[in-house]
Amino acid sequence: MSKIAAERCEDLLLRQFGQGPGAVGSAPGRVNLIGEHTDYNDGFVLPMALERRTGVALCPSPDCRWRFVSEHDDTVVEFSDEEAMQVGRRDWTSYCRGVAAGFRSAGHTVPPLCIAVASDVPLGGGLSSSAALEVSVASAIEGLIGVPIEPVTKALLCQKAEHEFAGVPCGYMDQAISVMGRADHALLIDCRSLEATLVPVSDGSVSVLIVNSMVRHELSGGEYAQRRAQCERAVKDIARVDGAVSSLRDVSLDLLATVRPHVEPIAWRRARHVAGEIARTLKAAVALRAGDYAGFGRLMDESHASLRDDYEVSCKELDLLVEIARCQCGVLGARMTGGGFGGCIVSLVASEHASTAGHAIAASYFAQTGVRPDWFVTRAGDGARTERAAH
Repeated sequence: MSKIAAERCEDLLLRQFGQGPGAVGSAPGRVNLIGEHTDYNDGFVLPMALERRTGVALCPSPDCRWRFVSEHDDTVVEFSDEEAMQVGRRDWTSYCRGVAAGFRSAGHTVPPLCIAVASDVPLGGGLSSSAALEVSVASAIEGLIGVPIEPVTKALLCQKAEHEFAGVPCGYMDQAISVMGRADHALLIDCRSLEATLVPVSDGSVSVLIVNSMVRHELSGGEYAQRRAQCERAVKDIARVDGAVSSLRDVSLDLLATVRPHVEPIAWRRARHVAGEIARTLKAAVALRAGDYAGFGRLMDESHASLRDDYEVSCKELDLLVEIARCQCGVLGARMTGGGFGGCIVSLVASEHASTAGHAIAASYFAQTGVRPDWFVTRAGDGARTERAAH
């Protein structure tokens, strides 16, 4: 794949539908450095956009039928206009159709479209391939209709598409960082106020190493929804003791210790992860600004232990990768990233050792599992953009 995704999707549109693009959008995947399962609890997260992107080329349909094609599957998926706007059928086109429906609901005129997708973001790896697709569709539609959408509004529109059309009760983080990411920066997002603050990640002495366990996860499955429900249960139990609590954002570890007898044990452990992870995320942003990379790495290690033991969203493959990573020279910290149950780990590593560490982790994982993992070293990339506009 020598061409970037934004170019490949144009070629695909022309090859499949015989039309050049009316507009092209692209958006990055993301890696969450720390702050896992805190976003839907009104907490803080610290993601950064990847350099790997998804590209979407689109043009008005010649016959009022919606058509979709992805380079991962050359089969064209087709809908009438009425069918396309319905939430009942759920497949990969749901992410695209949900975004288009969001524009229409906001009062914008979006005609039936032919849409072609190309992506360098790993699918099902916990790197927000779905958010990259949604946001790239939104960026292309902006270019087609000539109406730019304010960043927070755009992220919320895409989040709603994932909720309603894909059936995934995701938090705000994935779409927000895909929209608002900036090169050489992470983004500290307050998921209650939606305020986002850039945190520099420009020191060339450290790199981010991502290793894919090759275990696919599906966030629409019951485990993710179950964790959310357990958090909500914890809030209800705690609020009976302290009426000021409206989400786990309001719960300190000290308060959690006090209310332990009043909270269902599993819900209490879920709450302990969230409260601890919110505190770790704020400390991590301070450490990153100060260049305290060893301190940042320790917080990553603590995060993984909490996700494994209290939130129980890790798996044996992720635990193995983290264990292997921590044995490598130059690795400062490692943790699972994303929703869990598979996907990727993220490590902070001294740049001079990054490539050697990546090869060593992959070799050891393959020797122990028979699975050859994908891995790559990345810098913080830019957020979404309209690559080509009709106006």
